[in-house]
Amino acid sequence: MSGDLTELYQQVILDHNKRPRNRGKLPTANRVAHGDNPTCGDQCSVYLRLDGDRIADISFDGSGCAISQASASLMTTQVKGKTGAEAEALFENFHKIVTTGEAPEEISDLAAFAGVHAFPARIKCATLGWRAALSALHGDAVEPTTETHQD
Repeated sequence: MSGDLTELYQQVILDHNKRPRNRGKLPTANRVAHGDNPTCGDQCSVYLRLDGDRIADISFDGSGCAISQASASLMTTQVKGKTGAEAEALFENFHKIVTTGEAPEEISDLAAFAGVHAFPARIKCATLGWRAALSALHGDAVEPTTETHQD
């Protein structure tokens, strides 16, 4: 990856951390899930408003490292308006990016997290909000923790 592209991607993460999108409790949510990363101390609650199978609105709240907060912010911008299946496919793409470092050829904000693969402990930080969103989407009663997922 070129230096200019790496810098661009770092700016995406910094921007989402400093100015998170869709942050705060969503009063109209009809699905909620909370995720916890005890290793890093990250916590993330995701609020969904489903309209049928479509994510009509989404927000998150919580605290944690820059990677977890930026990833949760980016996730909300990527899955809003998508169907459950589309959101799951986005997570699979994102998971591949953060675990392998292989970013898609087209420039995308998801690719900003490709560098996370070099820091295995941070993969759980990056995927926490996504896992909470999927739990909310599925209506899971069990809270996702990074201890139950192999990243």
